Formats: sequence, C-alpha cells, structure tokens
Amino acid sequence: MDPSQTAAVAEAAMQHDLSMWALFLRADIIVKFVMLSLIAASFWCWAIIFDKLIKVRQLDTRAEQFEEAFWSGGSLEELYDRIGSRPLDPMSSIFVAAMREWRRSAAKGLADRDSTRVSLPQRIDRVMTVTLGREMELLERRLGFLASVGSTAPFIGLFGTVWGIMNSFQSIASTKNTSLAVVAPGIAEALFATALGLVAAIPAVIAYNKISSDLDRYSKRLENFAGEFGAILSRQLEEKA
Repeated sequence: MDPSQTAAVAEAAMQHDLSMWALFLRADIIVKFVMLSLIAASFWCWAIIFDKLIKVRQLDTRAEQFEEAFWSGGSLEELYDRIGSRPLDPMSSIFVAAMREWRRSAAKGLADRDSTRVSLPQRIDRVMTVTLGREMELLERRLGFLASVGSTAPFIGLFGTVWGIMNSFQSIASTKNTSLAVVAPGIAEALFATALGLVAAIPAVIAYNKISSDLDRYSKRLENFAGEFGAILSRQLEEKA
C-alpha cells in the first residue's frame, strides 16, 4: 500500500473515530477554544471546591476548639494573651478585635466614665461586626467564579455546539452528501462541547449551593458568638458601675 493510500485509510479511520480525543482534534478552531475554556474552567472549579470544603471543615474544628477554651471558665485576659498576636480563625479574630477595643478603653480609663460607659458596648459591637464582615468576605472569595461557571458554562458549550453544527451543514452543502456517516462526526463534535459545558456547570452549581449553605451557617455561628460576647462585656461594665 502506497503512502497516499495509507493516509486515506488513516483519514477514514479518523473520521469514524468518535472518541473524545478524536472529536477534539477534528473540531473547528472556535470549537476547540470553547472546549479548552470549559476544561480549564472545570479544573479551576474543582480546585476551588476542594479548597473551600477543606477550609470549612478546618473552620468548624477550630471554632469548636476556641469555644471550648472560651466557655471553660478561664480568664478571658489570659485567652487573649495566648491568641491575641495570631488568631487562626474568624471566631478568634472577632474575640481578639473586641478584647483589643476593651483593653484600649480600659487603659485610657474610658470604661470607668459614665459618659463613655454607654457608648463602649456599641463600639465593641461595631468592631466585632466589621471584623465578622471582613472575615466572611475572605471566606467567600472565589465563590463568585463557581456561580459564574454554573450559570454560563452551558451557554458557552451551546455556542460551541451551534458553531459546530453550522460547520457540519456547510460541509454537507459543499460535498452534497447527506449520508449519516458524513454528518455524524460533525454533530458529535458539536454535542461534545455541550457535554463539556454541563460537566463544568453541574459540579459548580452543586458545590456553590453546598459551600454557600455551610458558610451561611458558619456566619450565623459567628453572629451568635459576637452577640453573646458583647453581652458578657456589657454585663461586666454594669458590674463595675
């Protein structure tokens, strides 16, 4: 068999090969770009998903450890001195921010003045609220990418599908051959782009809902702690009065 016949046989085999790699190689440059974009988005989504799931589990563990130390009945001053320089989780950061404001006011004698005793709990609550918002903003970083992929990936894949089908119809018009054997590979390439869009979107949507729910629950846990700690500090001010 001469080289031209060998090349023809190889090309025919390639046309009938419907594996993912063959579909990608035969695809138009635009469809290839769509496929590569969806694959890259899917890999980045999975990296974010694993990172967030591990982070949420660590946060729950550290919050339990901190709450155990906080409610153990020990001195809050000693707890602050132990973790004040490097809080390892948002709950510790809220505690440190409140205690820092408390100590600054006590050092200046503001906690003993009637004029500032009312405003001090409000200041501490505001500091804890700001710290909570900042910490949650850091935790929610990159979640928007999951939402974007979940909402746009199917349409990006559909764009690749439409473009691939247009190319298939152009091939039919140029060859004037409507045989299914001729049309099937082009249609398969086009539908492969839609499949990739769904592969990227479905895990992103599921993970976004799961992680958002976990972070909302964790945020409420932080809010409850901030409210309880604010009540404790307010009670101590009243006892001083």
